[in-house]
Amino acid sequence: MSRHLIYGRFGLKDTVAIPSGEGEVSTAVEFVQATKRLDHGIGTALDELSVMGIYPSEIGVDLLVLAAHIYAADTRISRNTESQDNWTRELRLVVPVSEPIRWNAVSDILQRMLNFLTGDRWVLGFRPRPNGFEHFVAAKPLVGPQPAFDEVSLFSGGLDSLIGAIDALEKNTNPLFVSHAGEGAVSAAQEALFRRLEQQYPNRSFKRLRVWMSFPKELVQDVPAEDSTRGRSFLFFATGALAASGIGRPCKLNAPENGLIALNVPLDQLRLGSLSTRTTHPYYIARWNDLLHELGIPVVIENPYWDRTKGEMVAACANSAFLKKVLPESLSCASPTKARWKGHGTEHCGFCLPCLIRRAAIKGGIQGADPTTYTLANLQASPLKTSGAEGVQVRSFQFAIARLVDKPHLASILIHKSGPLTDENSSRQTALAGVYLRGMNEVGNLLKNVKTSPS
Repeated sequence: MSRHLIYGRFGLKDTVAIPSGEGEVSTAVEFVQATKRLDHGIGTALDELSVMGIYPSEIGVDLLVLAAHIYAADTRISRNTESQDNWTRELRLVVPVSEPIRWNAVSDILQRMLNFLTGDRWVLGFRPRPNGFEHFVAAKPLVGPQPAFDEVSLFSGGLDSLIGAIDALEKNTNPLFVSHAGEGAVSAAQEALFRRLEQQYPNRSFKRLRVWMSFPKELVQDVPAEDSTRGRSFLFFATGALAASGIGRPCKLNAPENGLIALNVPLDQLRLGSLSTRTTHPYYIARWNDLLHELGIPVVIENPYWDRTKGEMVAACANSAFLKKVLPESLSCASPTKARWKGHGTEHCGFCLPCLIRRAAIKGGIQGADPTTYTLANLQASPLKTSGAEGVQVRSFQFAIARLVDKPHLASILIHKSGPLTDENSSRQTALAGVYLRGMNEVGNLLKNVKTSPS
């Protein structure tokens, strides 16, 4: 087990000493190569935004640079080898920023939100950008139209973000969609769905910003990479906030996610803590809004579907015919490439937690058969072994659902298991308990005649 320091450098002349602590492994990440252009997809994102007439604030650029540090640490430092408990790492960042005093003032908010998001122990420090790098954003032209976007919306390639996009376009809003292009299957789904939206709404002027960011697997010397990517949502939100900081007026950043997944209540004792993702948990979104307020970025993050199940989202989609047509191209699976050993291409496994919630939602939300291709096509064909991947999540759901059927009042208690809800008033907490109960009932209807066995 080792503690790790990740710090950014802005070019060869950036030689400020960053001392490491006792027993701390230190890794530098180069953010500026031969020119004064930011690397790792950030410079390209700024170029794409300027073409759209969007000129972000330097604080917004700092936010994406910070997100890149977080993403590098999260994906390139193995939990198995670098933690005492195979999960919790000790990670310190030192980030070059435009206003270190402002950033150091929000370090406590950042540490709380990151500790909650990834289950690690984070320490953050900030230093001034080196001379010559005070400005990365071109000056906004004195004459020219304001950006035409009403809001910013995260676009992941999943079913929820697809519904969010359709609903927004059907309401005649003009969103700027934001995506992170990393893993190949996810990127392909994003691309395919966005092209479908362009074809469906040809007279609209919505756009999309994609940030291509990845780091070499050998970034941290002699340390394996990490596959869990719990910190990826920070990069996702930071990209949206960067774009929103240049729109020129206060706006919303929508994070479309059904209420059951947003809460992500552990199904059993084995899914406590960061084994359950917290990407859109209400506590995490509240900390983001605290951070943006303190940084002076005029955007508020909202999940417009916090009180709806996935099935309710599907059923209420503002263009159900179009949704049904493009639904198979959305990607919900936790590991869409794991069927390659069976000779299959990229597809939904059909038995991971997000696949089960997707199947339940489509079963209850649309008329007719589910058009999605699943590796495990029929959950009822034979008993699913709980000792293997195909049965473990099914059995966990069955256990949790049976508990709720017997004692439905437990919903108001269980929703607190995945994280604090102290920012939510009593009526919202009641609504959260309701969406949790309804969402579990949706999955219960899917699994009604599914059998599991221990071997």
